[in-house]
Amino acid sequence: MAILQFMLSGMKQTAVPTSIHCDHLVEAYEGADLDVARSWQTSREIYEFLQAASQRYGIAFWRPGSGIIHQLVLENYAAPGTLMLGTDSHTPNAGGLGMLAIGVGGADAVDAMADIPWELKAPRVLGVQLRGKLHEWGNPKDVILALAGKLTVRGGTGSIIEYFGDGVNSLSCTGMATICNMGAEVGATTSVFPYTPSMARYLAATQRAAIATAADAQQASYLSADAQVAADPAKYYDEVIDIDLSTLEPGYNGPFTPDLYTPRSKMSDTVKTEGWSDKVSAALIGSCTNSSYQDLSRAASLARQASARGLRVAEGTEFLVSPGSEQIRATMERDGIQEAFEAIGAKVLANACGPCIGQWNRDENPVVKNKETNSIVSSFNRNFRARNDGNPNTMNFLTSPEMVLGAALGGRLSFNPMTDSLVDAKGQSFKLEPPSGDELPTRGYATGRTEYEPLLDHQPSKPIPISPSSTRLQTLEAFVPWNGQEFSNTRVLVTVQGKCTTDHISAAGKWLKYKGHLENLARNTLIGAANAALDGQVNTVRNAISGLEPSVGSIPDVAMSYKQAGVPWLVIADYNYGEGSAREHAAMQPRFLGCNMVIARSFARIHETNLKKQGVLPLVFARPDEDYFIFAKDPHELVVSTHGVVGLNENTPTVQVTVERVQNGKVVETHNIECVHTMSADQIGWFKAGSALNLIASQQKAAH
Repeated sequence: MAILQFMLSGMKQTAVPTSIHCDHLVEAYEGADLDVARSWQTSREIYEFLQAASQRYGIAFWRPGSGIIHQLVLENYAAPGTLMLGTDSHTPNAGGLGMLAIGVGGADAVDAMADIPWELKAPRVLGVQLRGKLHEWGNPKDVILALAGKLTVRGGTGSIIEYFGDGVNSLSCTGMATICNMGAEVGATTSVFPYTPSMARYLAATQRAAIATAADAQQASYLSADAQVAADPAKYYDEVIDIDLSTLEPGYNGPFTPDLYTPRSKMSDTVKTEGWSDKVSAALIGSCTNSSYQDLSRAASLARQASARGLRVAEGTEFLVSPGSEQIRATMERDGIQEAFEAIGAKVLANACGPCIGQWNRDENPVVKNKETNSIVSSFNRNFRARNDGNPNTMNFLTSPEMVLGAALGGRLSFNPMTDSLVDAKGQSFKLEPPSGDELPTRGYATGRTEYEPLLDHQPSKPIPISPSSTRLQTLEAFVPWNGQEFSNTRVLVTVQGKCTTDHISAAGKWLKYKGHLENLARNTLIGAANAALDGQVNTVRNAISGLEPSVGSIPDVAMSYKQAGVPWLVIADYNYGEGSAREHAAMQPRFLGCNMVIARSFARIHETNLKKQGVLPLVFARPDEDYFIFAKDPHELVVSTHGVVGLNENTPTVQVTVERVQNGKVVETHNIECVHTMSADQIGWFKAGSALNLIASQQKAAH
């Protein structure tokens, strides 16, 4: 979608180095090579479009199977002290290499690609002081799992998380990347570590020693905290959280939310008290969060202990491994790590996102087919309901690769690999020794298959193929500019109750194939949202317009009926609306269907910006704990108008909203509600133009 938007900008070439990564459309099913080949069969049209666009605009193109964007960025592009934008919420992964890496929507990326200054509201800085050193079973993942438990999914919103303290130097570069990666789950703008010797070692191992030399020269001046900050952190950070690595337990976060933290020592009892399904139906290692050499080598050390005793994974437990890149896969194969996993029953998947984002063909498994309650354990970063396999009753517990391997062998959530015994092939009980593994491969990284090297072949006249009859790709049409009037006669489509992530607004899984076709993708708009007015029913709303059918229908169907009738509509939302993925589709789809406003108790940062980019006005209740509930009863009867959209400016953040309840054509109730906007002068320009892209295109046209 970012490329489709860039095509409307009028630019001939990207203004900054840009890369495209095909990691979202490879479905996990039969195994690595077969799945990649199948992906080419089902998504060739998309890949050929992306490759042609890359050639036309001078963009590096990474083929499907080459790896996950964040691992490839860490291996090839990330550098200490630099700034990067990425169209994925886990872009901060590169903070593990001292980079300020920020996840944005596609329209924000287009700004950078079009040489337009990128704007961000000045964030708070949250300092996390790390002390001591992780114990034998500890993994850097445990740091962010515990932190998510403290902060919750919105505790980091509007903040950059900066790590400091003596414990930092005990962590590997890839371990720090894991921590930064999952900072997205607390709503942080980004996370970053100071430059350390482990970063220099990683740069050297990935053939970038010259960058390490340059960083070494600047470390004291620019790439680490000043001495006075370390001496008195409370004076310099907006908030300070202290974590003792030496006492930190392995954690399990979930189900259904990445901030529900349970330490390993309490997990067995919690499984019983919460009534969670104890049996582990699948154990999954990998993803952009935990697919480093260190992660895989430590997990493999446990696998070798089991296979030496004649053990395989527990009966009924599927064990899947997703390497983060071709370089990792090739090194894993060369060093016997893949063999160790396969010896206990693992299936190695493609170098792609796979099950983490719902690209997992598990349809024939009875737990999915029958929508049974079941538990999976993964080293992923996100675990929203129905995200991984489409089954709303699959409970995903996020943990470290070592704990995932333990769960695969024990077959139960209640199994504690640090203390509990296994029974070997001879019937003898034994306990696992603590895991061990190398920070970096002693023989260096293997290069892997040459066909997975990036293509950089600038051909400015290269045609970009988009068939008019395609169901997967659609040329974007510019959104209509604002008409200069106050909003009036706007209907409330839905009052969203509780958690509403971008997965709820624009589902992934089977819908990912339509990411390049806005009209088709719009058919999934808000299908995961619970309606406060209908006792929390999901994807069900009343139709407000007399004579329109159906009187009760799915959210996208009713939204489309409003669009066809020329009726504008808005969404009322709960706290942290739009948390999760950076996908701009969650803003573009409502806009396409006629949404002009979203009024929320609060927003997640990226989604709020995405709404602004697409010409949708995001407002926050000035009294969120009172005014939200006006919309919780029969919102289909409510008609909304505004006072303050005309004359909108950054120095007057208030917009008055008038809400009228209409029954049988008569106004029976009126409320005047104060709302607040966060629009800057530039963002108001986007709104007036109809979208940021409209403004870019008009500026390009004027310049030429």
